[in-house]
Amino acid sequence: MKIGMKLGMPMLMVATLVCIELTSPARLCAQGPRYKVIDLGTSGGPQSYLYIPDQYARVLNNSGAVAGWADTSTFDSFPSFCFDQDCLVSKAFQWQDGVHTDLDELVPGFSNQANWINAGGLVAGFAENGEIDPLISGFPETHAVLWNNGGIVDLGTLAGGYESIASAVNSKGQVAGWAQNTIPDSNSMACPGFCTTETRAFLWQNGMIQDLGTLQGGTDAMALLINDLGQVVGNSYTKSKPSAYCAKPQIGFPLTTGAFIWQEGKMKDLGNFGGTCTLASALNNLGQVVGLSTLKDDVAQHPFLWDGERLKDLGTFGGSLGNAIAISDTGKVAGWASVSGDQAQHAFLWEQGAMTDLGILPDTLPDLVNSFAVDVNSSGQIIGFLADSQLANFRAFVWQKGHMYDLDALIASSGLQLGSEVANINDLGEIAGNATDVNNQSHAVLLVPCDANDSDCPDATADTKVRPAPAITSPTKNLNNAMRLMLRRRLAPLEIPSAKTSPGPTSPDGASGAPKDSTPILRTPPLPIVPPSLRQFPGRCTREGMECPPIFPPCCAGLTCVPESTRAFCLRI
Repeated sequence: MKIGMKLGMPMLMVATLVCIELTSPARLCAQGPRYKVIDLGTSGGPQSYLYIPDQYARVLNNSGAVAGWADTSTFDSFPSFCFDQDCLVSKAFQWQDGVHTDLDELVPGFSNQANWINAGGLVAGFAENGEIDPLISGFPETHAVLWNNGGIVDLGTLAGGYESIASAVNSKGQVAGWAQNTIPDSNSMACPGFCTTETRAFLWQNGMIQDLGTLQGGTDAMALLINDLGQVVGNSYTKSKPSAYCAKPQIGFPLTTGAFIWQEGKMKDLGNFGGTCTLASALNNLGQVVGLSTLKDDVAQHPFLWDGERLKDLGTFGGSLGNAIAISDTGKVAGWASVSGDQAQHAFLWEQGAMTDLGILPDTLPDLVNSFAVDVNSSGQIIGFLADSQLANFRAFVWQKGHMYDLDALIASSGLQLGSEVANINDLGEIAGNATDVNNQSHAVLLVPCDANDSDCPDATADTKVRPAPAITSPTKNLNNAMRLMLRRRLAPLEIPSAKTSPGPTSPDGASGAPKDSTPILRTPPLPIVPPSLRQFPGRCTREGMECPPIFPPCCAGLTCVPESTRAFCLRI
């Protein structure tokens, strides 16, 4: 479908929010925000998605434009490596002002995905080119692409490689991403154990793609973020020495890893807190970077802020764990940190040297003892999610002016539920994410705040109590690898202890999760052991009866990778 072709008006739903103050006992606020819930539509198939990777990604800009991808009704041409859980061809789209527009394909009939949208509406992502990667048996080639007014530009690959992904694009049209070259590498950063060649960070500008190199001593790097100054941020191996911490399944980098910033033609190491694993999460237009770094001997991980000169430890709430996930252009930082004893994690807002504990909602959601912030806008509004001790049940929240709002309960009238799949909040207070309906279909949605005179919204005083979220009881069919593993990014490399409950059972493929007969809010199937970096790779899954590699791609929903002798197969058990 060409640019400008409309898919019809999206479904519009209205919800009213009330709030709970972070005090005990909790009390209802007199006036809470209200939202219109807008379904951004599909491309003729059942589901649509927004990108939520291990690092920060901007899929919603301050003009209210959203970039994502959606199912068509055409079956995938690569059934052994389906692009999404439906095994349908997917199309990148851009939504703005009520219009869903399919973006151009690199090759007609093959899938593509949007990863980032800049302030002016340029979209970066990747697209299949219809070819098979000769270095990865049967795997479709994908190239980094840039969409400008719907038209597509192939950004190419590096040094004769076959795969590349565009992670971000700035206001100047400069694109950051990563690509595979042809140099053999068993520790390929993009997908160790599956990819067979080096991963290299790139910058694309003025029609040229440039290898940014690596940090000293490293072989691989991935560029993840770029700001309007042209600064590029990502992660790189720094040594050939193994890192047990970075090698954890939630991260998946087997070697010592550091965060970098590339500027003025040089790559600079941001430093570390003495450990072997430092990862960048977000970058703002002031050149500030946030992420996590392990302490000496990897005994703990703390959130960091790099201010352009030094790495600052933001600390925790008395525990040993933390991660800074997002930073606004006003220098506000959002993330999570553990409390004393690491028995729970709480979302935080950090600004001007002070960390604020956003807390939880013990009076209305007592079982959800953890909270995690994932984005913050320039005025300090924060979005995130609450989780139980087993990371099996989730509820989305929005926090503003000292109050936390149970977002899922309060958009219950829409029939949709966000859970942990909140993506972005812009400076208008609009919220983007992936919501699930009662039929377990994924919907890319935009929540638009209502003004005082908006006749489409009910009176805020109409709601006098928090309503329960809709009950959804069957396993999800979505999402692609990027979405199903989103939680790993928010919590990596966290393993939450609990004084009340024991860890969940382990599936045959090594993933821990809820018991088979449980029904968590997001209905997520057991997670395979896949590095979060692969959430930037095409969201493929392996079909029933097909041999599953030890790491990537994971089996499709409802299937488990079951070892049989020296090989393993995706089976329904």
